Amino acid sequence: MRRDDIAVRPVTVDEYPDWIRALNTGFLREPSVPPIEVENRRPLLERSRNLGAFDGARCVATFRSFAQEVTAVGGAVVTADAISNVTVTATHRRRGLLSRMMATDLPAARERGDVLATLIAAEYPIYGRYGFGPATTATQWSVDVPRAGLDPRWAGPEDGGRIDLVDAEDVRKHGPDLYERFRRGQPGAVDRDDRWWQVTTGALRVVGPGDPWTEPFHALYRSPNGEVEGLLTYKPDDVWGDAKQPLDTATVRGLIALTPAAERALWRFLCSIDWITTIRTGYRAPDDLLPHLLPDPRAARIVTQADWLWIRVLDVVRALEARTYAGSGSLVIEMTDPDGLSGGRFRLDASPDGATCAPSTRSADLVVGSGELAELWLGDASAVRLAALGRVGEERAGAAAVADALFRTFRRPWCPDMF
Repeated sequence: MRRDDIAVRPVTVDEYPDWIRALNTGFLREPSVPPIEVENRRPLLERSRNLGAFDGARCVATFRSFAQEVTAVGGAVVTADAISNVTVTATHRRRGLLSRMMATDLPAARERGDVLATLIAAEYPIYGRYGFGPATTATQWSVDVPRAGLDPRWAGPEDGGRIDLVDAEDVRKHGPDLYERFRRGQPGAVDRDDRWWQVTTGALRVVGPGDPWTEPFHALYRSPNGEVEGLLTYKPDDVWGDAKQPLDTATVRGLIALTPAAERALWRFLCSIDWITTIRTGYRAPDDLLPHLLPDPRAARIVTQADWLWIRVLDVVRALEARTYAGSGSLVIEMTDPDGLSGGRFRLDASPDGATCAPSTRSADLVVGSGELAELWLGDASAVRLAALGRVGEERAGAAAVADALFRTFRRPWCPDMF
């Protein structure tokens, strides 16, 4: 089968079950597609841009993108082309199928006016060649609760707030507004639509074969004035050791907090639950407060630390003008883009009061790839370090240090969501 015999095209309603089968095959899930799975996923087909590669009638590669918002440094949101469900069946690797799907989707996103493209990479080496760079990191801790040194007599927040266990309906009532306030202050966060809340609270059961829904616990933190400022979702197991000793692990499905007081109270509550001896935190920001909220921070052991949100800059001017900057300065940045989507030379004039960016013919101070610019954009990467690694070209002495003074942030960016 020649490469040009495999068609890459939008997926029709009739082809959707076969597309899901290819998706399940690519992610090594049970390939069978029960009708209920097709029906539950159908709204995604209607609201997304789904591509498939077809060898005859059989789908052998999958690709989905959809509209998204990403929070920039400073709280502004920019539009993004979120990419997900990328697979290539093992029998059809090395035939350029992903490249063809990317070459269909990314120019269309640029034409629509999306500022960025985003994805969560299952494997690291794949997406750099398409201009993406890892812009946030996720860290997961395992907390040894008995070792943490917490007061076992704790009975509630010391600040006068309160914690209430609530059901899924309460989460759907309070969660969307709480998260909207949270994500406006969290660089790297993405928006959540109503379907997200329906799925994560079990109102809409979208599960694959062998993955039944189990109801988690939800806890809300209310400030002393009664305002909802934090939400924790967790799922405990049921494990007992020798001599009838409880050894339960609580796995955090999500924790968002608007204030350090709310964050402290929710973690302290989780650590205080009887029988819980271990906490798996889920994927958190790499500078999360948790370890140092414990009297013994060594009780929190890092078990995962890896790249998370990947970004590709599609519109340099709008991306650089959307975010805020800690200091004042000017840089001429040349972004190289082999795909020809968004490369060029741009002058950035930034200050705490705002920024302007425009194409420039002046000599470049820094030369960066689109992936490196993505890493710098959210403030997590260091231009000095990237230059030392040979990934950024410093054309003017000291320009990398100027870039760090402008781009770096006092807290690290974080994307709480998988998509």
